[in-house]
Amino acid sequence: MTVMTQHLTGYSLLRNNRLNKGTAFSATERRAWGLEGLLPAAVATIDMQVAQQHDEIANLTDDLQKYVVLSDLHTRNETLFYAVLMSDLATYMPLVYTPTVGEACLKCGHIFREARGMYLPITARGRLHELLGNWPETDVRFIVVTDGERILGLGDLGTGGMGIPIGKLALYTACAGVPPRLSLPVLLDVGTNNQMLLDDPMYLGLRQRRVRGEDYLAFVDEFVAAVQQRFPKCCIQWEDFSGINAAPILSRYRDAICTFNDDIQSTAAVALAGILGALRITGQKLTEQRFLFLGAGSAATGIAELISLAMAKEGLDIAAARSRNALFDVHGLLVTGRNDIAECQKPFVRDERPLATFVEAVKALRPTGIIGVSTVPKLFTREVIQTMAAINERPMIFPYSNPTSRSECTAEEAYRWSDGRAIFASGSPFPPVEMAGRRLVPGQGNNVYVFPAIGMAVYASEATRVTDETFIIAARALAEQVTDSELASGLIYPPQSDILGASLKVAEQIAAYIFDRGLARAPRPTDVGALIRERTYRPVYTELST
Repeated sequence: MTVMTQHLTGYSLLRNNRLNKGTAFSATERRAWGLEGLLPAAVATIDMQVAQQHDEIANLTDDLQKYVVLSDLHTRNETLFYAVLMSDLATYMPLVYTPTVGEACLKCGHIFREARGMYLPITARGRLHELLGNWPETDVRFIVVTDGERILGLGDLGTGGMGIPIGKLALYTACAGVPPRLSLPVLLDVGTNNQMLLDDPMYLGLRQRRVRGEDYLAFVDEFVAAVQQRFPKCCIQWEDFSGINAAPILSRYRDAICTFNDDIQSTAAVALAGILGALRITGQKLTEQRFLFLGAGSAATGIAELISLAMAKEGLDIAAARSRNALFDVHGLLVTGRNDIAECQKPFVRDERPLATFVEAVKALRPTGIIGVSTVPKLFTREVIQTMAAINERPMIFPYSNPTSRSECTAEEAYRWSDGRAIFASGSPFPPVEMAGRRLVPGQGNNVYVFPAIGMAVYASEATRVTDETFIIAARALAEQVTDSELASGLIYPPQSDILGASLKVAEQIAAYIFDRGLARAPRPTDVGALIRERTYRPVYTELST
């Protein structure tokens, strides 16, 4: 295979991250492309370069430093960046995404090296189509976009939130083989309400309060229209928008374009997959479960609704299914009589007496699982987990809030306070726990198990829509990947070291559904799995041509 150099030679070729091979340029290539004298004499292989990067990163003691080194590598040599990531995903994923990306977003203005992606300020309203034309690629298939208002559990980080789209799209490639040239990270800069950022002389975004209301929606509308005109096959993934905007934006576009909200829908699929994995351990049915959520925002309602839809597919009436999911927020259990209920919360409001503490709600509702999406740490207390263990032989304890500092409890707390009986998964990674001669391996219920696979399926099929059914299929396909031996150790998700293989299997099932439902632009192949494998990006150097 050859790749066009776009008439770049010599020094400029070494500064093109898509074409640069660094010391791996052959002697023939060096002569042909004016590279002689610009590189050391030795010719390396990509494996040698990966080993050198491993050594450099291993010698660093600070994860943020490792993030910066990897970011610089991405800017300099894209192929090598992905070769490093994909050589050891379990090690590098926490460095390019959660939990390290949270610190990188917090310190964005202080560690900024080079722009990647597009920053679209509301001051350019009326010109977004023109601005998108500045992007060098004309065939963009995936945009991950944020307005920076609700970054992980860290809140409003304004322009600093760009680390999230960059990290997510890196995982599209590393975890599911989506070609990186097809992706575009976008930051919609509408200002920030974070006074610390507004007062920081190194803040890189608009120095104004956030735009709200009709002006905000008109800006988002213009962005969507410009994307559709510039990149008609593009799927838009909404990321880390605040609760007041996330669900309305999804509702506004979900039936009109190819789009999904990662925090609402992918999070829901990962949670459902974890539940299905846990039920393989307990031997129970999904329709027998009851869930209590700590947190009642868009993530909680998205998970609760997908669980309800999955229960309904197993024969339960949808109203009865929704009644098995209860929400608890800062003001207590969501019950009738409260005057602060949002539209997306209404299906899960209960006709119960008010309950002011979470442990009271656990005792009253007797859930089989508790799901934390509050972004407030340590709220799954010893009393909460001991109560769950008294009610259930194998309680499901899922503190999904990110980053690690915001987790509702640690793996060790969940295991020790339940005498080792908890089925545990968290949003951020925790180390294995040794207990009574057993090695318990906590699962990480990260969206990375879902959105890259959906991306590959959308890419291979050229899908026109992403439906709710897509996420149920993703959850079931993901749960199927966990082996009996992994379940025995406590894992309810595939090991992250195997995530590429798992993602491609999930993508195959999603793509088959897209073809079967008539949602694909591409013709249906005789072998969907072969199509997926054929489209999968591999980080290898290719021969240059004119």
